[in-house]
Amino acid sequence: MSKKNISADDQIAVIIKAIDELKGVDVQILDLREIENTVCDYFIICSGTSNTHVNAISGSIQKQVGKLAKEKPWHVEGEGMAEWILIDYVNIVVHVFQKRIREYYDIESLWGDAKITQIA
Repeated sequence: MSKKNISADDQIAVIIKAIDELKGVDVQILDLREIENTVCDYFIICSGTSNTHVNAISGSIQKQVGKLAKEKPWHVEGEGMAEWILIDYVNIVVHVFQKRIREYYDIESLWGDAKITQIA
């Protein structure tokens, strides 16, 4: 997994940059550290406009995190359908959605106690 220890903030910055480079939309960071029994410290959520866009964003994230942070995901799900791709970096989990799927599952509401940061 990890070959080099970087801070969560630095890894988040790399992920946000990768999303931004491919014009991911409605980017949010959910800080889950103050919530008991969570599976990770942060969720990063964004949307793409099509299956191709969602796949491209996911690929960009994995490439940039691998290159700059020397970190490979522990697990990746959803690349086949590319409606919701989950990239699990253990303490940071990235969700790349198509808009309609994101609206349907509304995971931001499920984690309503989290501190949410909207990225412009």
